Amino acid sequence: MPRYLPSKLPSQFWIVWTATLVNRAGGFVGIFLTIYLTAERGFSEAMAGLVLGLYGLGGAIGVTVAGQLTDRWGRRPTVLLTMTAASALMVVLGLAHSAPAIMAGALALGMAAEGARPPLGAMIADLVPAADRGRAFSVYFWAINLGFATAAILAGFAAGSGYLTLFLADAATTAAAAVLLAVKTRETRPTLPATAGGGPGRSASAVLGRDRVFLGFVACNLLVALVLLQHMAMLPLAMIDDGLSPRTFGVVIALNGVLIVIGQPLVTRLLATRREALVAPVAAVVVGLGFGLTALAHVPAWYGATVLLWTAGEMLHAPSNAALLAGLSPVDMRGRYQGAYSLSWQAASFLAPTLGGAVRDLAGNTALWLGCLGLALVAAAWSLLAVPARERRVAELTAAAETGDELARI
Repeated sequence: MPRYLPSKLPSQFWIVWTATLVNRAGGFVGIFLTIYLTAERGFSEAMAGLVLGLYGLGGAIGVTVAGQLTDRWGRRPTVLLTMTAASALMVVLGLAHSAPAIMAGALALGMAAEGARPPLGAMIADLVPAADRGRAFSVYFWAINLGFATAAILAGFAAGSGYLTLFLADAATTAAAAVLLAVKTRETRPTLPATAGGGPGRSASAVLGRDRVFLGFVACNLLVALVLLQHMAMLPLAMIDDGLSPRTFGVVIALNGVLIVIGQPLVTRLLATRREALVAPVAAVVVGLGFGLTALAHVPAWYGATVLLWTAGEMLHAPSNAALLAGLSPVDMRGRYQGAYSLSWQAASFLAPTLGGAVRDLAGNTALWLGCLGLALVAAAWSLLAVPARERRVAELTAAAETGDELARI
């Protein structure tokens, strides 16, 4: 590993890290899907938003099912199934021409591609001791965005040779990541006494439904995700409104990944001594300010400045939330808790383009970006009030894990 990355994390973690980097470096389709649908397929903005929403709906189904499989079937087989299916469906979507076929392809691809989230998150939680999870998720997030920066830069040029190239390249890198995981990883699911999905007489849904601390955490993430995902849903359309080209959007949005590539190692060291529950409200405020100031952006430099600001918030939000999620999850339900958390992202994937498009059509770009600021501030206030309860729950589950009584305090 490079000198600036923490080298004492388990070797199996670095395999997951590398596979993620390979997969995300070819993640071209998500970046340009809105532009592809409107420019290449002639979809209206509303129809393009619906297709992105269907991808999000598919993702919601995918993470729910994958969360169950992750705990019952295993982390490794679940992630291999989802990645292999995503690779094949990427090609299918790229070859689809009619609106019904594209909509069905987006729904199916969302199920497969997003279904990889719960098993990967559970694998990292299994592999890395609690004291090191903040570092681990920070460098994992670093890999995701190193890949994203690479994909954003390359996609703008690859699109010049035809959009099908983007789909085929994305499929190839997803398949390569699956092969790496198949060859180099082992199953990480802990061997625990059978608990029938959450303890004797208690279903997984009952446990999750009673865990108000976790549900509040998920709700706060949903609000922040609704804001963050506007960078894929409405930001490219706002830039086109200002007469900027798709290639300019690719370069501007690449600043997101570039800043994370440069700055995340520093953030990793910063977060090592910070309480994850306290980082969340700060992150939400910074994200909100970044998107709120987009209301004033009309030229590439100003758009770039806002991207850098909300990226700083994202750099705080993603790793601290992931570490907090691992701490809030009972060991024998890590897959399902990861799935429930991922569900908030998938709900946002559906709602962000749908609501964002509606607000933009009815009230314009300025109202959209100021609304993003408002949502982020609500999430920040909620997270700040929830800090004591979240920290108590993490401490209780950590102690319960040591005694083998995982769900006694939920």
